Order: sequence, then structure tokens, then C-alpha cells
Amino acid sequence: MTHKFINQIEPGQTINDIYLVKEPILRSTTKGDLYIAMHICDRSGQLNGRMWQTTEAIYNSLPKPGFLHIQGRSELYQNSLQIIINNVSVVDAGKVNLEDFLAHTNKDTKQMFKEIKKTVSQIKHTQLKALVDEFLGDTELMKKFCTAPAAAHIHHNYLGGLLEHTHNMLRVALAILPLYPDVQADLVLAAIFLHDIGKTEELTYDIAFSYTDSGQLIGHIVQSFVMVNQKADTLAAKGTPIEKPILDAIGHIILSHHGQYEFGSPKLPATPEAFMVNYIDDLDAKINQVTAAIDNESSDSNWTSYQKPLETRLYRKRIE
Repeated sequence: MTHKFINQIEPGQTINDIYLVKEPILRSTTKGDLYIAMHICDRSGQLNGRMWQTTEAIYNSLPKPGFLHIQGRSELYQNSLQIIINNVSVVDAGKVNLEDFLAHTNKDTKQMFKEIKKTVSQIKHTQLKALVDEFLGDTELMKKFCTAPAAAHIHHNYLGGLLEHTHNMLRVALAILPLYPDVQADLVLAAIFLHDIGKTEELTYDIAFSYTDSGQLIGHIVQSFVMVNQKADTLAAKGTPIEKPILDAIGHIILSHHGQYEFGSPKLPATPEAFMVNYIDDLDAKINQVTAAIDNESSDSNWTSYQKPLETRLYRKRIE
């Protein structure tokens, strides 16, 4: 049976297919009846799922995350599509085609990594170059870097997403750095390469995109900062120490690259290089988020449904 992808589902359809289920939660209605809320996913997107009048035993039987054969129907609720689930059965992960469920970049990962290495090879500052080369020489880490998503939900949330996001940012930096000669280009390029390196430890992506315990407890910003300092310790032990002002400069960019405290930055940008990395990071994340929302809209409307993270609906119609 051909899999019906999430972005192909329309209101009022019968659902009888296998989907990846994440974050099931047992809840009670105002009348005290139990129901299960969950995310139903495949590589094309995700929908909210609701299983009414359920039991604690059914909830305990669900994988968290994992695969379910779902029987039910699709319907609109407050202008958003959701799945009402009547019956479920657990499906072994070995019996599904994982490529249907784990989204991946449509770009050439080997080519992107090759171009990233070429870009950071332009770094002339000897200590920054040594730091970057220490990361590039870590084969196992670079394998994770080329495979990991950039996020579990919001942007570049697919295999190879971290690589694609970093590649995009470096290309933007190369384009605009000549316009700002007072900005230290070597520091920007090194910081972009390393700013999200902690996502290799923050995220898990074997069956579904979610967070490791370490990712939940510490987060990728601090993890990236720690990893940079660990590599610096390794270099010092090899007789190539990184001076503290240089570590502080690149560490500050990492700790401030989300730009605002409410977005998880422990520090606010305080150098030209930190501001540049913050804005390039936000630009690439936002454009990826916007274009994905437009592409994944299932209706024929000129407008998408309300996008909560962006706090708006998006206009889809292109000029001719």
C-alpha cells in the first residue's frame, strides 16, 4: 500500500496508514473522560492527533516515539487540520521505510561539506584556523555534523539540516563581509562553523527528531561553548594553545547568537561579529521556516493557516 503523506491529507478523509507518533500525552476532558493527544508525523510534516474515550492501558502501550498503524479520519478544528483516531496498533520500526518518516535535505551533503571546508580554509588567523581544523579532524563528530537536523521542529528540521543551515550561513557571510571591512571576517567564519556544533549532542534522530537528556538539561548553545573549550584544551595539550581573548571572542558569539534572552541566549550580542552572526542565523532560519510553511500548505488558498511561531499567516501567491 502506498503511504499517504501528511501533506496529502485533506479534511474529511479516512485515515488507514502507518505514521510516526511523537509526544503522546494522556489528558482528561472537563467531564473527566480520558483522551490522548499526540503528534502524527512523516517526512512531509506533522499534524495533531486526538484519540477520544481512551484508557490508560492504551496510552501505556504507545511507543514514545514510534510507529503506529492509525485508523481514523481527518477534520478541521479551529481552521487547523487534525486526525481523529479510532484505532491504533503498534508497528515495529524494522517493518517501515524510514525514508518515508525522517525528512532529509534535498541538497548534496557531500558537496555542501566540501564547500564548508573550502570556506573555512580561507581563515588566516592561525589560532582560529587551528581550532576549526581540530573540529574538522574529528571524523566521528563531522559525521554527526553532516547528518543531524538543525532543530527538532522549527527550521531545517530534517537530516542534513544542520549542515545545510551552516552552509547557507557561510555563503551569506561571504557575500556581505566585503561590505563591512571593520568586521573581523575570520572570527565570523569560524563562529558560524561552530555556533551550532552542540546540536550534534542536543538532538537525537534515529527514529524521530527529539532531544537527548543532555540536550534538554543543557541545550546546544552551552554545549557548543563547552565543545569549543574542550577542543581548545586538546590543542593546548598538543602545544598549540588558544589565547583567552580569542576563546572569549568566539565564545561570546556562540553564547549570544540567538540574539535575545527570551530566545535562549545567555548573553546579548556585544561585538560587530556577534551581531552579524545573530542576524545571519535568524535570516536563514526564518526563510527556511517561511518557505517550508508555504510549501507544506495543503489547501488551495492564497494564504497558509496561522503559523504560531511566526505569529502570522503567510501569503503564498507568487507574482507572474
